[in-house]
Amino acid sequence: MSHFFDVEKISIRSDKLFLIAGPCVLDNSKAALEVAEEVTRISQELEIPFVFKASYQKDNRTSSHSYRGVGMSAGLEQLHQIREKFQVPVLTDVHSASESIEVGKSIDILQIPAFLCRQTSLLEACGKTGKAVNVKKGQFMAPWDMKYAVEKISQSYQKEHGSGQSRVFLTERGTMFGYGNLVVDMRSFPLMKESGCPVIFDGTHSVQLPGAGQGETTGQREMIPCLVKSAIAAGCDGLFLEVHPDPEKSPSDRASILPLSQLKEILVEALAIKKSLQKVSSDKV
Repeated sequence: MSHFFDVEKISIRSDKLFLIAGPCVLDNSKAALEVAEEVTRISQELEIPFVFKASYQKDNRTSSHSYRGVGMSAGLEQLHQIREKFQVPVLTDVHSASESIEVGKSIDILQIPAFLCRQTSLLEACGKTGKAVNVKKGQFMAPWDMKYAVEKISQSYQKEHGSGQSRVFLTERGTMFGYGNLVVDMRSFPLMKESGCPVIFDGTHSVQLPGAGQGETTGQREMIPCLVKSAIAAGCDGLFLEVHPDPEKSPSDRASILPLSQLKEILVEALAIKKSLQKVSSDKV
């Protein structure tokens, strides 16, 4: 049975596409504010529920020289400002049990990075917070095995809170296909939806070429629209897109981030596909 829920002021529903979007990582520029303002405007125009995302620190870096972020204290302050100014829920990554407890005090959605999706102590700690949790499917994980991550969070939630139900998303972000390449198996959407959780497609990390750029991850940004449309057709409930006003100036993942100027066009096409699918479903009834 599908379990949909509310996160602060937005409702996650099977019949309405929702969006998680923002820059990859926070820095000391005004990019995050610019993104939050423009995506809020677009989401209101298109009537798409919107969650702002950004990492205050990135642990999964190819090289020790790669930019990692502003740190927890400064990052949470930036996220709080965006949350209050634009009245949108906010999401960020957590990497340890102790981190999730601290971040859970002020963030609406905790995100488990793909490489940590099997870390039991981290999943359980996120469940204890009572906050919504987005689990990225590991690049090495079968979609049907993600039900165990959901189970860890749900059992921890029940043990800590006694009643109610945990709020968990699952996100597809590509599967390793040899060295330095990812592919998206569209079967993962119906398979992961069997868990009862809303399923999201990460259209930007899925076009990465991990470690293929001499000490950094590169990507095929031009493939984002194709994969997004395919994922909507395959039945995903929401989209996760990293966007930046000037991707070449992004301190992280610049080869796979979507230019902010292209976001609206992709969302309009995604909405059209979802509407067509709903019409086909209603015509069958």
